[in-house]
This record gives sequence, C-alpha cells and structure tokens, in this order.
Amino acid sequence: MYLTKEKKEEIFAQHGGATNTGSAEGQIALFTYRIGHLTEHLKRNRHDYNTERSLVLLVGKRRALLDYLKKKDINRYREIIKVLNIRK
Repeated sequence: MYLTKEKKEEIFAQHGGATNTGSAEGQIALFTYRIGHLTEHLKRNRHDYNTERSLVLLVGKRRALLDYLKKKDINRYREIIKVLNIRK
C-alpha cells in the first residue's frame, strides 16, 4: 500500500498541522502526493484508463483548492506552490 496512515500523518504534520486534516494546505499536499503516485503508475501502464480518469479528477480537485486558497489568502497560496513545486 503506497499511502499508509503514518505517511498521511507525516504529510499533514508538515503542511497543515497534525490535527488539522481539513486545512487547504494539508489537502493540497496529500493530493500532490497521490497525483505523483498515479503519474508514476500511468508511466508504466499506459492503457489504464480508469486510473487516468482518477488522476484527472484529482488534479481538478487540487486546482479547485488552490483557486480557493488563492482567493482567500494569496500569501498561503504562494507558499504552498513554492513548497510543493506545483506549476501555476
């Protein structure tokens, strides 16, 4: 299993606070980790269309959260973009 409970806790501790799993930064970081994993999977399995669809949906969710964060607090948005190395 690629995403264990410990890995999730580590991601949230770094980006959203250990107990605040609903923060935009924590969710964006978790989505970024999952997107990276699915991208690697699709490099090896080009015809896995269900995973490709899941990846597109996940990228859309992350984009929506990033747009929300950009609208609410531009400084937090810029920081999370820089830390996670996400294209604008």
